[in-house]
Amino acid sequence: MTKSYHKYRSRIIFISLGFLLIWAGLSMRLIKIMVIDGSHYRTIGFKQSKRQEPLIAVRGNIFDKNEVQLTKNIIHYSVGVHAEKVRDIDRIATSLSNITGRDFNFYSKKLNNKKRGYQVLELKVSRKIGEQIEKELPELITSKNSRRSYPHSNIASQIIGFTNDDDSGLVGIERYYEKYLSGTDGWVVKQKNVAGRKGSFYKSSFPIKEPIEGSNIQLTIDIEYQSILQEELQRRIDESDAKGAMGILMNPQNGNILAMASLPDFDLNNPNQYSLENQKNKVVTDRFEPGSTYKIVTATAALESGKVNKSDEFNCEEGKVEIDGWTISDHEQFGVLTFPQIIANSSNVGIIKIAQKIGRDPLYSASKSYGFGSYTGIGFPGESQGILRKKSEWNHMSVASISIGYEVAVTVLQIASAYAAIANGGVLLKPQLVKQIINENGDIVFASKPKPIRKITKPEIMAEMKNILEKVVSEGTGTKANIEGWSIAGKTGTALKYMNGSYSKKYISNFAGFFPSENPQVVGVVVLDEPKHGLHWGGYGAAPLFKRIAQRIINLDDTFKHYKKNEDFSRGALALNENDALPALMTKNTYTPYTDGYVIIPDVRGMSIKKAKKLLIKNKLKPKFAGSGKVVWQNPKPGTKKLPGTLLDMGLK
Repeated sequence: MTKSYHKYRSRIIFISLGFLLIWAGLSMRLIKIMVIDGSHYRTIGFKQSKRQEPLIAVRGNIFDKNEVQLTKNIIHYSVGVHAEKVRDIDRIATSLSNITGRDFNFYSKKLNNKKRGYQVLELKVSRKIGEQIEKELPELITSKNSRRSYPHSNIASQIIGFTNDDDSGLVGIERYYEKYLSGTDGWVVKQKNVAGRKGSFYKSSFPIKEPIEGSNIQLTIDIEYQSILQEELQRRIDESDAKGAMGILMNPQNGNILAMASLPDFDLNNPNQYSLENQKNKVVTDRFEPGSTYKIVTATAALESGKVNKSDEFNCEEGKVEIDGWTISDHEQFGVLTFPQIIANSSNVGIIKIAQKIGRDPLYSASKSYGFGSYTGIGFPGESQGILRKKSEWNHMSVASISIGYEVAVTVLQIASAYAAIANGGVLLKPQLVKQIINENGDIVFASKPKPIRKITKPEIMAEMKNILEKVVSEGTGTKANIEGWSIAGKTGTALKYMNGSYSKKYISNFAGFFPSENPQVVGVVVLDEPKHGLHWGGYGAAPLFKRIAQRIINLDDTFKHYKKNEDFSRGALALNENDALPALMTKNTYTPYTDGYVIIPDVRGMSIKKAKKLLIKNKLKPKFAGSGKVVWQNPKPGTKKLPGTLLDMGLK
């Protein structure tokens, strides 16, 4: 040992003991962490290395009665990042630019913005792009979402409604049936990969809550009927310079709504580009004084009271009657008319005299029985109950005014329900818009069935009302709704609009009817708001509109069978099953192409427009139809060799 060692020995021992104590302390700490508290720290580490990710529930879809899809769900992704945690900005910006096609600088600028924390890099990218980003850039935060799409744009837009950015219903069916459509989101716990590896993975031992998908809703509407209704409403608006139009088609036997619309409407895929007024389903929400289409109430009340019968005559005073200083006029100078003639010719004077004869009680009772002044219970947002004041609030003019469709306010839906009751023999039915609701397991959680509200009157009285309404169309004010060879029943209506506290010089033109009248399958109500003079009359503005719609439906639908008016209806007027329809044609109507580019003209005689049109389009031919019913002749003749695109003229009867 050197003198130096002895000199510093105590210091060396002291330092060595210090290191030994430090090592012992660290060892004890390590033993505590790894052995004693190991389970605790493993739990903390596990929690820090896993994450819970949402599993988005798919929103239920909406279909028409024939299972035509009215909504679709488009999967999209949003992409974001906490900018302060990004290390390799150029790599991420380059990768994103390559995947999305967006400029590198766009991403670089966002990723370099350290002060604003979370940065949204993409709000809505396609499923393909989103999944690629999720795979190649796991350090980014991707969120899978669903966006609603509407394949038919404005068709049935006010019925279907739309959703917001969070996929929640805002209006229409989307809103009213939100609890069925929305479903319930789930979640999954995933393990983060170790440093240097990309992505995360799911272990079967981790918790998971499966999402519950939304239920599908099948409506009662027929999208083809709906398209016809909207097309013809728009056509009549253009012709009449009307401010707007409304219409509804309903099955009177079960209350199912086949179509309804008010114009102007809007595009479901771009709702923010239209006013809120366009989004309203005015058939349900808006009320108006109907005028003469309300005269069915007075007529029914008169027959029900027993104080009037169909052979009674009334002096219509050459078209004018004065009540307490107020003069009410007819559109013509009528003299003596029978009860049915008064309805057929829509004489205000005649109807007022009938109402005065029966008094206020029967008139009020009939109004209530038909459902006026009450909600229909359709199950749709914003329904109006209309206005029917209590009898105690009626004044000296009320009996006269209400009998001709003033001093009452109704919705188009209420008018349709009332005429449906006449069509089906006297039962007021609850209107149905939803046919069934089917959950994610395919179980039917709701199925509609006819819901009678009340019996209005005896079937015999309704049969007489039906006969009177047929006369309106065959020989009265509704002749422009007549379709040759078909029995149509209905009533015209013309009413001054009440605006700013008084009656204006603007009109409501409307028509309500049903067909075929001997076995009604469709009730229709059409309304023109402020059409130009001349077309403001219900018989000139609305009746032709009804005819066009009815004719197109008859041509479209094979369940309607063509009858002549003098034919025996004892078996019923409709071919509701295949055995009662036209026999299949012997000619094979298949597409027969020629190698030289020509096609053979198929035989479409005996077909409905729907079948003929489908076949001709398949054969690359252009159809042109004239008349209504089934195809009875065609030109060029069947079997003729023609080029694709040839026009084929057809006559229907």
